[in-house]
Amino acid sequence: MKHIWSLLLTLIISANSFSQDIFGKWKTIDDETGKEKSIVEIYEDDGKVYGKIVEILTEKKKAVCSKCDGDKKDQPILNMIIIEGLEKDDDVYEGGTILNPENGKEYKCRLKIEEDQDTLQVRGYVAFFYKTQYWRRVN
Repeated sequence: MKHIWSLLLTLIISANSFSQDIFGKWKTIDDETGKEKSIVEIYEDDGKVYGKIVEILTEKKKAVCSKCDGDKKDQPILNMIIIEGLEKDDDVYEGGTILNPENGKEYKCRLKIEEDQDTLQVRGYVAFFYKTQYWRRVN
């Protein structure tokens, strides 16, 4: 019986170690229209998590961030880093920001993989107010 429990525990630990992480490409979905908007690549750099728009799926392929501030003002949205400085905390990534290039506003950000491993919960928030989108993994 002791060996069965040991084997079961080993299998559970192995299954968890094979679960996918947030890194890779994700298709953004407009939470109001349900339409696909872009592909964001999420990657790690120097222990922090970032995301940049690597493809635009709408007719706005050459759009610029006219409402952004600072060095992103009037820069092309394609290849723009919109997720910056997140760190892993248990099963979520947080502590950084996400930029909405449509309105130029930056929000605190939290990312979390859903149980199906192919859906990413993306939450932008200010204080207790938040908005959540669900992005789909690009294979």
